[in-house]
Amino acid sequence: MSKIRIGIIGYGNIGRGVEKAVLAAPDMEMRAVFTRRDPKSVTPCSSSALVLPIGEAEKMTGEIDVMLLCGGSAKDLPEQGPHYAALFNTVDSFDTHARIPEYIEKLDAAAKKTTAVVSAGWDPGLFSMMRLLSDSILPDGKSYTFWGRGVSQGHSDAIRQIEGVKRAIQYTVPIQASVDAARSGSRPELTAREKVFRECYVVVYPGADKASIEKTIKNMPNYFSDYDTSVCFIEDDEFIANHSKMPHAGLILHNGNTGESNQTIEFSLKLDSNPEFTGSILTAYARAAHRMASEGLYGAKTVYDIPLAYLSYKDRATFIKDLT
Repeated sequence: MSKIRIGIIGYGNIGRGVEKAVLAAPDMEMRAVFTRRDPKSVTPCSSSALVLPIGEAEKMTGEIDVMLLCGGSAKDLPEQGPHYAALFNTVDSFDTHARIPEYIEKLDAAAKKTTAVVSAGWDPGLFSMMRLLSDSILPDGKSYTFWGRGVSQGHSDAIRQIEGVKRAIQYTVPIQASVDAARSGSRPELTAREKVFRECYVVVYPGADKASIEKTIKNMPNYFSDYDTSVCFIEDDEFIANHSKMPHAGLILHNGNTGESNQTIEFSLKLDSNPEFTGSILTAYARAAHRMASEGLYGAKTVYDIPLAYLSYKDRATFIKDLT
């Protein structure tokens, strides 16, 4: 059987994570990396992969089975998602939760003869599935989502889009008292601000207006305005020494009742590398996108719409035998 030919738009942290996952997949091959940088400055792990300017992607519609969109949710994906979904089967990790419904509508309108898997990271993505599963099993219940402690790629990218910012990283920190309250089964009402705190470390270019940058961060809708946020300006050497790794973690808690009994569902992640894990999820969903497209199941698809069996590189009999 021929392998699924993968293309990558954007060769940042997630793009490199995708490439590692593709190289580990027995049924896939890296075909091309498309970048806004000088292609000569990019050295992919796969020696057979082409490195091309992003503007040449449209010329390769017949040579790529699934294009994985690895740009940021703040500015890249809102433009790139609909554009490339009209040309290729695509997978992305769009993570601006409040804008997902309108984003899906745009991709659904574009993907008339393609399959576009949207918001397929770990949250939204895996955690979305766990929220649906928990709510379906325990409808008399309540779900809580806590992120961290760790690096949010989407929030970090959003800060880097601000004029004057050279480097930035954002750590999401769960508030332990709220985690304990959710675990207790008392079903507290918790606002976003009560669940997590956001720590930002920022390096600016000389002459940048730090006060304006801090105000912009703290008032950014969909990212920081609903949370208590700290902004610490540091120098390059401190950033490189102390903030170059990208761990993350997350927890879903669901408390519910079945008759007179209290029940709790928990699902958690602890990640050494957020982008590599996200890249692995995108790669699994590339397999699903390819299969759905081959069956004529076009349009925008969420993790809710895709059978788990479509994610596996194993045949049905094998994973039933090995994993049941």
